[in-house]
Amino acid sequence: MKRVISIFVIIALIMTVISGCSKSKTTASSGDNSLERVKKAGKIVIGVDDTYPPMEFRDKDNNLVGFDIDIANAVAKKLGVKVEFKPTSWDGIFVALQSKKFDLIHSSVSITDDRKKTMIFTKPYIYGGNAIFVNADNTTIQNQDDLKGKIIGCQVSTTAEEVLSKMNGIKEVKKYNGMTEAFLDLNNRRIEAVVSDPQVGDYYIASKKDKIKRIKSMLNQEPIGVAFRKEDKELRDAYQKALDDLKKDGTLSDISKKWFGYDVYSNNN
Repeated sequence: MKRVISIFVIIALIMTVISGCSKSKTTASSGDNSLERVKKAGKIVIGVDDTYPPMEFRDKDNNLVGFDIDIANAVAKKLGVKVEFKPTSWDGIFVALQSKKFDLIHSSVSITDDRKKTMIFTKPYIYGGNAIFVNADNTTIQNQDDLKGKIIGCQVSTTAEEVLSKMNGIKEVKKYNGMTEAFLDLNNRRIEAVVSDPQVGDYYIASKKDKIKRIKSMLNQEPIGVAFRKEDKELRDAYQKALDDLKKDGTLSDISKKWFGYDVYSNNN
C-alpha cells in the first residue's frame, strides 16, 4: 500500500513540475509586461499629433490641450500613473510607435483593416470620418462628385488622403502637415475644398461660419480608437477598461460637451 502511495506521490510531483514548466514557458513566450512596465515607470508615454484641433493642439499659451488630451489624462488617473505626451508629426507617428518612442497613440487614429495588420486598438471611443469643407459662398461643390477638376486639401498620411487617392477626376490633392495650414489655404482660396474629420473642421469654422461651411454629404464614417503595438495586449486591455469606466461615470460625456458643445455619448455611441 505504501508502495502504491509512493508511486502516486512521485507521479503527482512529476505532474506539478511539468505544469510549472508549462506555465513558465507560457509566461515567457507571451512576454507581455506592457502594463507592468508602465506601472513601474509611474507614467504612460503617449504619441500625439498636436496640430489637430479640437482633438489635440496648442492653445495661445502653447499648452497641449484637446478632447483626446483630456481623455488620456483621465485614463492615466484611473491607471494610477502620470502622462508624458510626445508630439510627433502624423506622417511618422506609426513608425515611432513601433520604434518604442512611446507606449501608445491617442491621437484620433481611425481604425482601418490596413492599420490592424501592424497594431491593436481599443474599441472605438468616438466616430469620425471624412467631411468636405468649402468656402461659404461656394455653390459648385455639393457632394463628392463635384470634387472632379478641383484642387482639394487634406492632411498627409491620413485616411482623407487615402480616400481622395481612390477618387477619379480630382485635379490635385494638396497635402499638408497640419489641418490649420489646409484651412488657411482654403480661406485664402488657394484650394477649393478641404477633406477632414467633421469634429476638426467644425471646430475650426466655429468662429468662421460666415467664411467656411461643411457639405452635408460625408465621404465616409470611421471608428476612432487608441493604437498600441501588437504585443502590448495587457496595456490595451487596461486602457480599454479605464475608457469603459469613464464612459459609465459620465466623464467622457463631460469632456465631449467641453470640446464639441454636445454629448456624443448620449445615444450610446
